[in-house]
Amino acid sequence: MPGRAPRCYRAAMGIPLSDAALRLVDGRNYAVLATVNPDGSPQTSVIWVGRDGNDLLFSTVEGRVKHRNMLGDPRVSVSVIDSADPENYVELRGRVSMTPDVDRQLDTRLSWKYDGKDPDPDRPGAVRVVVRVVVEKATGYAA
Repeated sequence: MPGRAPRCYRAAMGIPLSDAALRLVDGRNYAVLATVNPDGSPQTSVIWVGRDGNDLLFSTVEGRVKHRNMLGDPRVSVSVIDSADPENYVELRGRVSMTPDVDRQLDTRLSWKYDGKDPDPDRPGAVRVVVRVVVEKATGYAA
């Protein structure tokens, strides 16, 4: 419909995360994002992840494969793996919304969490966005 935002920009209500899942997300544990390619095949990316309440947050650049995939289909899966015990993990499934990452605030916050320093510069002209995952289902050992 004209004048209506794409469905991936709508908000939704999520489920509460367990204490174990929150510890994994809050820790310096890498996550794997799975999106759906236009042909239906999976696409995965290793990402840094943070949260706002029970929503997952990560930053990406417009035009990357994961960004294009999420514009086409907002359903995602994010697996967060315990760096000290890889058998301890949580898979969080949900839908995304995207907003501008003004002044790279989230990207910088996550860079300090994972690397202990400011992030490297983006390519000239890059537009960074905050991706918010509203969690609809949690599975795995730490679910």
